[in-house]
Amino acid sequence: MKTTLTLPDSLLKAAKKLAAQERTTVSALIEQGLRQILLARKRPNEFRLRKATFKGRGLQPGVSTVTSDQIRDMTYEDQGG
Repeated sequence: MKTTLTLPDSLLKAAKKLAAQERTTVSALIEQGLRQILLARKRPNEFRLRKATFKGRGLQPGVSTVTSDQIRDMTYEDQGG
């Protein structure tokens, strides 16, 4: 389908430069951009938790059966509080 767009000269110039660098067309860039926007707005509240792991050996002996309050107390027991 054909349509007419009104774009700022600087935006069109930058799009043409990028299209040439990527050996594609301005139309293809516009299509790609619109698809990304539509997909992002289709699921706007998607939350992704980043992977946050560390090297270790898991829970220390004797900690697997205690409460979170007890773990917190053990964490800070030598901190002067």
